[in-house]
Amino acid sequence: MSGNYVNPATMDPREFARMVKTTSADELRRMMHGNQRAAVLDELFARMPGVFRADRAGSTNAAIHWQIGDRPDGGVDIYELVIANGTCTLSDSPDREPKLTLMLGAVDFLNLVTGNAHPVLMVMRGRLKTRGDAALTARFPKLFDIPKA
Repeated sequence: MSGNYVNPATMDPREFARMVKTTSADELRRMMHGNQRAAVLDELFARMPGVFRADRAGSTNAAIHWQIGDRPDGGVDIYELVIANGTCTLSDSPDREPKLTLMLGAVDFLNLVTGNAHPVLMVMRGRLKTRGDAALTARFPKLFDIPKA
């Protein structure tokens, strides 16, 4: 990666996953502390409804909040996915009461959504924190087809 502008909107999801896998954590951290952070997060969240597996969701109705930390100002970015009636949508404003909240750092987020990290291991190692519905927490990773490198 090394100083190149990374735009996941112009990359195939598998290509982006390979880039994350082969890039050092320090380089990914620099990217996520720079001007690209919002564009990268916005694009990755915009893709989530497209990899949602309605056939695995059953009657799930839930707002899921993602809190992505490690912002340069010390804050977090919050994104809301809403699963209802067999669909998944990205909310314009995270104002619903979440049934599940997922909290993790930016580099861990990149690794998770590109299939380069296992969610259960991340929870066990304290890299992914969850709050809310335990059953949904266990099922959540299976609701998406994660593009892998």
